[in-house]
Amino acid sequence: MPFIVVFLLAFGLSLLLTPLARQWGLRLGLADAPAPRRVHTGTLSRLGGVALYLAFTLTVLATLAFPAFFPASRDPNEATRLIGLLIGSTVVVIFGLLDDRLQLPAWPQALVQVVAGLIGIASLIFIKHVNNPFTNQPFGGADGFAWPIVWLLTLFWFAGMMNTVNWLDGLDGLAAGVAAIFCLVVAGHMLLRAEPPQTSVALLPLALLGAVLGFLPYNFNPSSVIMGSSGAFFLGFALAALGIMGGARVATVLLVLGLPILDVAWLIWRRVRSGRSPYHSSRDHLHHRLLDLGFSQRQIVLAYYAFCALFGGLAIFINSRLTKLLALGILGLLAFAVLWWAAAARPDSAPGSHTDTGTQK
Repeated sequence: MPFIVVFLLAFGLSLLLTPLARQWGLRLGLADAPAPRRVHTGTLSRLGGVALYLAFTLTVLATLAFPAFFPASRDPNEATRLIGLLIGSTVVVIFGLLDDRLQLPAWPQALVQVVAGLIGIASLIFIKHVNNPFTNQPFGGADGFAWPIVWLLTLFWFAGMMNTVNWLDGLDGLAAGVAAIFCLVVAGHMLLRAEPPQTSVALLPLALLGAVLGFLPYNFNPSSVIMGSSGAFFLGFALAALGIMGGARVATVLLVLGLPILDVAWLIWRRVRSGRSPYHSSRDHLHHRLLDLGFSQRQIVLAYYAFCALFGGLAIFINSRLTKLLALGILGLLAFAVLWWAAAARPDSAPGSHTDTGTQK
């Protein structure tokens, strides 16, 4: 019952708050007009991310207000991590609102990603151990990585997740739906795979799942509101933090988000190779290439959902580390094949590959 209550509360709040965010975004001028990289029709409010953030945060605060009803924590550091999650979420949402208003250049985005990672580290949300699939010992030995590596790895993790979600937010419902699948897989991992089950922490991805699913009916094609930078940065930070807090193995996260992550790596490599900044905004994302090849938004988004859900399911139901490694290899090959085919079928010089001056994605 506590898990159902958390999910339904976040879902209901998001369902109610998103129309308000849509109205206030249009009223305050925080709206997005159609552009080459923005494939929606009409002018849409960019405040959808605020509804996501409020639905999640209010739900989490409700669990703190009625502690007797919800599973108790077994970890004395869990409260510190929860505070860090809420503070970091608030910081990135405020920055996202500034970006939605001012259309900031790339360097402030990189800066806020570093700040978000530092907040995570300060609140004990960091990567200390990564399992070695070939042995029973983690990389770096029983004590884990040395602290300089922990800092660099954690900062890279937060920056990578925030960029992945931000760059994924290019079609109606794409980033939100993939985030929902991630939350479902992470919650399943906490309840089914963790020993002992992480019942108290599992409330967090379930709250975020409810918030995202309450937002998705307004954001799915044809969308009436978008999440904006505030929503993309919030989801990226929250997914990065929850992946660590839930003890979700790196392989689990990579299996769910493998295709979006490889698309980001592919884009960075191609942009740097051609002498452009990695933050150079253009229509060279995989979803844009597929759109230019004639696929509809819904076809592309549903294909992403199916890809992420299939490999996310494997992450829950496969227990063997070597089998997960094999699944990761298959995912990488499939993703690379799709990226190569889309790049060859619609090269950068194709019509529609020009840039615009909006948020760097």
